[in-house]
Amino acid sequence: MHPVSVRPEIIARVLARRGRVEWFDRLDPARTALVVIDMQTAFCAPGAPAEVPLARAIVPAINTLTAVLRKLGCPVIWVLHANTSRGNRSDWELFFNHVVGDDVRERTIAALAPGQQTIWSELDVSADDHTVIKNRYSALIPGSSQLERLLRSLGIDTVLIAGTKTNVCCESTARDAMMLDFKTVMLSDCCAALSDDEHRATLETILQQFGDVSTVDQVLRKLSAGNT
Repeated sequence: MHPVSVRPEIIARVLARRGRVEWFDRLDPARTALVVIDMQTAFCAPGAPAEVPLARAIVPAINTLTAVLRKLGCPVIWVLHANTSRGNRSDWELFFNHVVGDDVRERTIAALAPGQQTIWSELDVSADDHTVIKNRYSALIPGSSQLERLLRSLGIDTVLIAGTKTNVCCESTARDAMMLDFKTVMLSDCCAALSDDEHRATLETILQQFGDVSTVDQVLRKLSAGNT
């Protein structure tokens, strides 16, 4: 996992602004869900066109967390990315024409094709978990996925964000979660980016404006406090 944390000067800024670092002292397990973003073959497999190597390093932490959350009755939701295509055309032309280079465009389209998405094999998955497919960075913008509807139907008001990339799909989803009035917690040791700097930049942005930044141990303590 990334060997970085929020810098002291950011902590000092937060303290000066609101008098405390953490948004939430306790979390209610009955209203909390884990949302795991893009931990799928297209991003985790060595040599994949969208590979994030450190995504494989966060697997043990995610497995540790999901095992405890299931015992607490917290839903585990796997969010996978897929884009439909016909020939060389995709349902997200802006991305595939401008973000992805020509030399990897076809490989990326194939890797993100519907029906090809599987949760990374080293992750522990339960039959009681939920799986949602998204087609944009954020799983919570209109038309991207059914995540918001699922969360509302489960009575969830708090989301724990894990997965990859920290600074792209995880951050996009976390920002929109807060905008939709979900209590939002970014799990610093369960998210992975392509560099330490990108990972830390997101942690600092989330902490200042969008929610808490916690480790697995810290969030489990808050859930334990909320269960008493």
